Amino acid sequence: MNRLYIFMTLCAILALASCKSHEEHHEAETKYLVTSPVRKDTSINKDYVCQIHAIQHIELRAQERGYLQNIYIDEGKFVKEGDLLFQIMPRLYEAELKKAEAEVNFAQIEYNNTKRLADSNVVAPNELAMAAAKLQKANAELALAKVHLDFTQLRAPFSGIIDRFHVRLGSLIDEGDLLTELSDNSKMWVYFNVPEAEYLEYESHAKTEDQRKVYLIMANSQKFDQVGIVETIEADFNNETGNIAFRATFPNPKGLLRHGETGNIEMVIRLKNALLIPQKAIFDVLDKRYVFVLDAENKLRSRQITVGSELPHLSVVTSGLEESDKILLEGLRKVREGQEIAYEFQDPNEVINHLELYAE
Repeated sequence: MNRLYIFMTLCAILALASCKSHEEHHEAETKYLVTSPVRKDTSINKDYVCQIHAIQHIELRAQERGYLQNIYIDEGKFVKEGDLLFQIMPRLYEAELKKAEAEVNFAQIEYNNTKRLADSNVVAPNELAMAAAKLQKANAELALAKVHLDFTQLRAPFSGIIDRFHVRLGSLIDEGDLLTELSDNSKMWVYFNVPEAEYLEYESHAKTEDQRKVYLIMANSQKFDQVGIVETIEADFNNETGNIAFRATFPNPKGLLRHGETGNIEMVIRLKNALLIPQKAIFDVLDKRYVFVLDAENKLRSRQITVGSELPHLSVVTSGLEESDKILLEGLRKVREGQEIAYEFQDPNEVINHLELYAE
């Protein structure tokens, strides 16, 4: 019995030693995937909050004082250039016009009589000059009366959409009172702010119209069916934000966009000779980002990096790495600082292709 017990104990010890030896051997044979950063010309899609404006959006204000006699249009309606919109009661200005016309007639008669006398040397030339000046003054007052009368009719200065009314029929209106707004929505100006670094990158590459194209994501998260073109950039940076305003123009043939809307501009930023690494090779410690770099002794050293932009599954590194560095691709949680590893190097281009990414 004792011999059997001793035999079983020896078998268990040998089996345990064999398992432990196998595990150590397996651990020693574990190889980690390692790759390197790669430089490529690529592009990223950047989103910017934007504000949408009509190419023309103005306030329509009264130019004369009086009661609002007629409103010929309705809120939200499209009007054509020259259409009559509002009529201020014109009676006072009609009376002033008739008075001015009468004064012109009187001055004309007086001038004609004086001219006949002057031609006969009955009156001095100065008398004729005075009569001519009175006639000119009367004509000027007539022209002014016509302007005042015309100002009682408010017409559309351009084609567009009428906003809500700020007055109602019969309202007593003073000169300068706001009646409504008018928007030309045939094209829309979309403003968005771009950081200085991205502005410099854009200016370095946006030479053709195709490179200046942008897309509008509306408030319902749908992409607007027209393509915009960046046509102008403001002169100065905002010193507080470090941004500069871009303006893109979008056709608006269906009138879907309205003045005052918001959304997001999607712009393609082209990066030349960008240093790319897979995102899964990066780990975070607090607010800093790191990768494991393999040193000359095949030991892992954590290194802080700066990420400039993010692509799907890829990051653009702006500092901390070189193309010649070897970085740990997988198994970041299984290793520790200073650990010596066996590794298998994988070409960075194959890594990118495996991730099914596109770098242009």
